[in-house]
Amino acid sequence: MQQLPGRTLWIDYLRSFLTVLVVAHHASLAYTTFASFDKVAYIRSTHPVVDNRRWVGMDIFENFNDVFFMSLMFLIAGLFVVRSIQRKGTAAFIRDRFYRLFIPFIFLGTILNLIAHYPAYLLAHGTTPLPAYVSDFFIVEQWPVGPPWFIWVLFVFNVAFALTYFFVKRKASGTETSPISAHSPERSRTTAPIHAYTHKLHSYTPTKTILLWFLFTFALYVPFAFWLGPGKWIGSGPFDFQASRAAWYFGYFLLGAWLGNTRFNEGMFGTSSRLVRAWPLWLFLCVGAYTSLTLASPLLTQLVKKGTLPELTGYLIYFSIYVLSCTFSCIAFLTTFRAVAKQPNTAWDSLSDHAYLIYLLHYPFVIWTQYALLNAPVPAFIKFAITFTVSLAGSWLLAI
Repeated sequence: MQQLPGRTLWIDYLRSFLTVLVVAHHASLAYTTFASFDKVAYIRSTHPVVDNRRWVGMDIFENFNDVFFMSLMFLIAGLFVVRSIQRKGTAAFIRDRFYRLFIPFIFLGTILNLIAHYPAYLLAHGTTPLPAYVSDFFIVEQWPVGPPWFIWVLFVFNVAFALTYFFVKRKASGTETSPISAHSPERSRTTAPIHAYTHKLHSYTPTKTILLWFLFTFALYVPFAFWLGPGKWIGSGPFDFQASRAAWYFGYFLLGAWLGNTRFNEGMFGTSSRLVRAWPLWLFLCVGAYTSLTLASPLLTQLVKKGTLPELTGYLIYFSIYVLSCTFSCIAFLTTFRAVAKQPNTAWDSLSDHAYLIYLLHYPFVIWTQYALLNAPVPAFIKFAITFTVSLAGSWLLAI
């Protein structure tokens, strides 16, 4: 595949890998030990289909993903947003995002979720007329959003950033000009100051980068996790999101926008940078931090129940390890793909080209495959492997 202008091979491959991880994540949710199903309103279930075959390995895999992969997806989504605004102009950028993100979210997302959630309705109510299911979907279940929640939130982030960027630049220039376009001299004036920071990225030692990344993530997540609860979702209809993670995800989107407006390929994530050269170390620490998080959770719970450790202190320790795990995971995947993804690969190119549609299309494959396997007398891991393979292959072929 010939690299298109504005595309970066290792970022494309990392984004497509994370999409595969999303498919695997959803494929695992029917087989976790903590999975539960609510027949009164399946929207309150941990997953639309819950199997009686469980495996703790699915818990470990699911939790590992949950720690970092959506925040990294938002960071990657922000990497090229400034360049896109400068190339297209603010109005054209917002219009493009409306057609690329919001329209597919509302129409295709709704249709695919109607298809995907029907097995959950069958498990809860048995075989019933289709109109009853559709009514239940919109009224009782309140329009389940499923995986496309990421798309509408990303659309909001894009619009908010584009409008803020335009008004800040217009105020800074002291003019009432139209949105910056690719041919505007304002573009070169606005990019120069930010590119001036690029040389500073070379001076950031890996230790300083990790520390700043950790503190940044801690500030964005931990106060809201204490205040709102780590797993709280709020919203109306399909416009649902995790309240405690809104600042975290938006902060990572902004971090991506900032990095993208520097020469990050030659600076912080240059192949010769100390950060990238240490990618095996970050992978090791990624595994180590998540192992510590997994082991710390039951230990801290036990200490709090015994009264040995105050509950607030227990949560603070847990959230700190959680943030550390997120930090090392993000750094590990970014640096590993930067170091390893050097040459185009036909399969990766196809996966990268169709990653967005795979993300949109995979959920019905996941749910219906899990539903079909409910009575299969095979271990949970085999069911997971079948679900993942069918879902990835099916959505990939459909996207092509």
